[in-house]
Amino acid sequence: MKKYLIIVLTALAFCACDNFLNQDVPQGVLTGDEVNDPQYIDNICISAYAIFISSEDVNSSFSMWNYDVRSDDAYKGGISENDGDVFHQLEISQGILTTNWNINDMWVRLYNCLSRVNAAINALNAMDDSYELKQQRLGEMRFLRAYAHFLLKRLYKNIPFVIKSDMTQDEYAQLSNTEYTNNEGWQLIADDLEFAYGVLPTTQADKGRPTRASAAAMLAKVYLYKAYRQDDPASHQVTEINRDDLAKVLQYTEDSIYTAGGYGLEDDFHNNFRPEPQYENGKESLWAMQYSSNDGTNLGNCNWSYGLMVPGIEGVTDGGCDFYKPSQNLVNAFRTNTEGLPFIDDFNSKDFDPANETADPRLWLTVGIAGFPYEFNHKLMMNRTQNWSRSNGLYGYHVTLKHNVDPESGYLIRSALWFGTSMNRIVVRYADVLLMRAEALAQLGRDEEAIKLVNRLRERAAKSTDMLAGYDEYGAKIRVKPYTDNSNALARVKMERRLELAMESERFFDLVRWGEAEQVINKYYLEEANDCRIYTSAHFTANKNEYLPIPFEQIAASNGHYTQNIGGW
Repeated sequence: MKKYLIIVLTALAFCACDNFLNQDVPQGVLTGDEVNDPQYIDNICISAYAIFISSEDVNSSFSMWNYDVRSDDAYKGGISENDGDVFHQLEISQGILTTNWNINDMWVRLYNCLSRVNAAINALNAMDDSYELKQQRLGEMRFLRAYAHFLLKRLYKNIPFVIKSDMTQDEYAQLSNTEYTNNEGWQLIADDLEFAYGVLPTTQADKGRPTRASAAAMLAKVYLYKAYRQDDPASHQVTEINRDDLAKVLQYTEDSIYTAGGYGLEDDFHNNFRPEPQYENGKESLWAMQYSSNDGTNLGNCNWSYGLMVPGIEGVTDGGCDFYKPSQNLVNAFRTNTEGLPFIDDFNSKDFDPANETADPRLWLTVGIAGFPYEFNHKLMMNRTQNWSRSNGLYGYHVTLKHNVDPESGYLIRSALWFGTSMNRIVVRYADVLLMRAEALAQLGRDEEAIKLVNRLRERAAKSTDMLAGYDEYGAKIRVKPYTDNSNALARVKMERRLELAMESERFFDLVRWGEAEQVINKYYLEEANDCRIYTSAHFTANKNEYLPIPFEQIAASNGHYTQNIGGW
């Protein structure tokens, strides 16, 4: 058992209805005693945190892995194309219907989260100012509100914003998903985070609560998305890269913000993906979902969001579903040349050959590869059998490592068909802050500064080899070096972002943000068809497949207030 915050759903003294667009809309009124009872109010805030765990599941993970299968990082996996067929449609960008359950499901889950958060904000606003934590708790709740809107906006682009915390049913019914431009929508999210940044403390005793640095990191991320303007209502193309927004990214990635809270890079890259309590909430973790086990809640607070990714190892994890499998394209991206640098322009010219080529050590810390140990357990050697590919090779034989744990470690827990762990899910980590800053610097022409930040990650990668002891016996040839000049800075930053954050569900959204999704994904489909035949009929359509359609159920219930995304859905 470990210390946690986001755990038990406290019984609340308001009732809720499940009607407005399937949203959990609070209807009750707090009594005078309840309004000014700090314990009662804090319980409502804890309930708002808790829904970000209780409302997700293996098919709708707030990590977004289910929706990152659209990227060149990963295959859907499973036993066949029909196993999770609606996600297969996403991975080939074909046949997606507005009535598909997965299009509506994430919408409903996240708006339920927003409903719970707004109920807490409303309760806090009703308190008098004698409650010394009132502003801090408001900052926490507005941080959560920004986070939910952020996830929704990356998925659907045109969304209704529920910024007013005490909306009536009639006001909900009047909401429009096109009331704000794309840029204005990002600013609404930033406004909530700006408030949070101004009132949150430098550190928190409860690790699940965001800090000032957590808000800064999310502000940097929001302003980076906002900088790549997509405000043409007839397209999803990037029409401008706004320098003022990039300046905001630099403002909120200033190192002093993070060092004040004790944040920084882990000495070893792999420490971010370990289940042991001594590694959780490490200095690189700026904000993480807190999971637990053996806490008297019938395993309900385990991390089930990754439950479909476990491979079905005979006699060990019999029944693992083997989803979200690293692509050969991703593996190839980790190849390095004689200088220890990546092949940015032609990394996919050939498939990586471990016996004869060198690679960045982050490859073996991210991807399980045939001929090497699974989760660093030398008794579980991967091979090209159904143990490591439930689809018998349809989706290749690579397995994701960052989300899984050694099944013999005691941290893997089975319940019915799924597997869970107590391992946290880091929402934003310090390496991402460095990469966001590097990207803003490169876009502003400050290439030398950008490359210095990239090199900090490459130098850390070179030292991240403790878990790979003995891998040379299996043929691993590790080589990674920093850059020695400042040329091609933006391309290098983008490549480093892919390598560092691989399989952390950032890749597809990065491609859309950069305006590169059509070019990169269609090239990927063509090249990858030889390794994964599901892509023979795949095609990414620009100004359509960048975002999910607005769910049919939501449009039908909106009384004409919602407009479908462009693309001929």
